[in-house]
Amino acid sequence: MSGDEARATPQDELARLLADDMAAVTATIRARMASEHAPRIPEVTAHLVEAGGKRLRPLLTLAAARMLGYAGDHHIRLAATVEFIHTATLLHDDVVDESTRRRGRPTANLLWDNKSSVLVGDYLFARSFQLMVETGSLRVLDILAQAAATIAEGEVLQLTAAQNLATDEEVYLRVVRGKTAALFAAAAEVGAVIAGAPEPAVRALAAYGDALGVAFQMADDLLDYGGAAGVIGKNTGDDFREGKVTLPVIRAVAEADAGERAFWERTIGRRDQRPGDLEAALALLARHGALEATRVEALGWAGRARDHLAGLPAHPIRDLLAALAGAAVDRIR
Repeated sequence: MSGDEARATPQDELARLLADDMAAVTATIRARMASEHAPRIPEVTAHLVEAGGKRLRPLLTLAAARMLGYAGDHHIRLAATVEFIHTATLLHDDVVDESTRRRGRPTANLLWDNKSSVLVGDYLFARSFQLMVETGSLRVLDILAQAAATIAEGEVLQLTAAQNLATDEEVYLRVVRGKTAALFAAAAEVGAVIAGAPEPAVRALAAYGDALGVAFQMADDLLDYGGAAGVIGKNTGDDFREGKVTLPVIRAVAEADAGERAFWERTIGRRDQRPGDLEAALALLARHGALEATRVEALGWAGRARDHLAGLPAHPIRDLLAALAGAAVDRIR
C-alpha cells in the first residue's frame, strides 16, 4: 500500500468509489451556475464552489442512492441541489458573520461585496428548486424544501443565541440540528427516496445524516479553538471573535467562578475583546475540561450515526459511511 492510500480517509474512499457520479455532479453544478445576463453570478459561485470544498453533502446523496441499488440519474440532480443549497447558505453566513476567510480563501463578500453574496445566494437557492422539480418527486421536493426552511430557522436562532451566555446545551443542539444537521439528514434521505428504498431504510439514513451532522459541527466548533486554518478553512478563534456561544464555551461558563464569568461576559457577551483574550479563553476551556467534554460528546453522536446504519443491508458503501462518522471527529485529535 502506498503512502497516499494509507492516508486515504473514508470520504476519499467514497469519492473514489463514486468518482463518475461526482464528475457528473460537478458538470451539472457548472452548467447550472451559469448566467447569460449576470456574469457576476458564475464568478462569485465559482470562487466558492471551485475552492476545494469537501462536497460531503452531495456525496451522501450519491452514496445513499447507489448503496440502495439506484440505477437512474436523478441522484445527480439531487446531489447538485444539495451542494447549491449548501453554497447559498455559506454565502449568506459569511455576510451575517462578517467573515473574511472560507475554505482557506478570502470570502466572496470580502472580494466583491455583501449585496453580491446575498443575491448570488438567492440565485443558487432558486436553481436548487429547479433541479428538485426535475426529479418529478413531490416527496423529494418536500424533504429539501423543509431542510432549507430548517436551515434558515437555525441560523436565525443562532443570531438570538450569539453573545447570550444564558444559551444552554438544549438551545445549542437545536441550532446545530437546524443550521448544519438538517442538510446532512436531507442529503442522505433523498438519496434513499429516489432509490425507492423501503421506509425503514429511508428513516435510518435520515437519522444517520442528522447524527453525522451534529458530530461534524461539534468537531468544527472544537477545531475553532485549536485547529489549523488549513483544516478548518477559516481563522482559528473566529467563533470567539464573533461572540458565538458554542458547546466548549457553554461547558466552560457552566463551571466558571465569578471572575471567569465576568471574563466571558466581557469577551462574548459584550464582544469587548483585547489582546491576549483568545489565549485566556483557551486556558479557561482547558482548565474546566470543556474541550475534552466537547470531543466526547461529538464521539457520542458519531456512534449514534453508526448505529443507525446497522439495520441496512451489508454493502461496502455502508461500511464507508460508518467509518465517515468516526472520521468527522478524528479531525480534532
